[in-house]
Amino acid sequence: MKIYGDVISPFVRMTLVTAHEAGLKDRVSLVQTNAKLAEANPALERLSPIGKIPVLETDHHHPIHDSRVIMEYLAHVAGRSDLIPDDGVKRFRVLTLQATAIGAAEAAVALRYETAQRPEMMRWPQYQQRLVRRIAATLDDLDVNWTDALGSVTVATIAVACALGYIDFRHAALDWRKGREKLAAFEKDFSARASILAWPLV
Repeated sequence: MKIYGDVISPFVRMTLVTAHEAGLKDRVSLVQTNAKLAEANPALERLSPIGKIPVLETDHHHPIHDSRVIMEYLAHVAGRSDLIPDDGVKRFRVLTLQATAIGAAEAAVALRYETAQRPEMMRWPQYQQRLVRRIAATLDDLDVNWTDALGSVTVATIAVACALGYIDFRHAALDWRKGREKLAAFEKDFSARASILAWPLV
């Protein structure tokens, strides 16, 4: 299986870490692929009509796109119901936590685009402030309401760890650990896992 993307993307990194945690690290390889905000990538668009990373190409050469779908596919292939529980109540709590983490990552990536890629004369300060508020609100929610769910390895906690790693990498000035001791403790523990260390942000 091949995953097309760049490890700096939190969404690509989520899929790579999931493959590792699912025991599939030797069956999955990363194909370095860049996706720029204002430029089409024809090779990527041949795999996925939306032209975004990540895209997974299965062993049967079928493309699967969107990090959530890829993570679920990898858990399915590995038969790892601990990563995405089958039980309805547990399953939807994990998926909701995953969506929360992905929301934080989306806001962080959008903030990076606004501050580093969009031409300065076209930047929208109010939108940047909204993104910062969204990141802060999401991390507050993770710190206050998800302590129990952060105690196990699932697609959700993988997503949380990768979102936090990206925020550290691109937005260190946000100082997200301040006032969020439980979330900081989670990140410290999870960042020491082999699956995270195998895909460092460089």
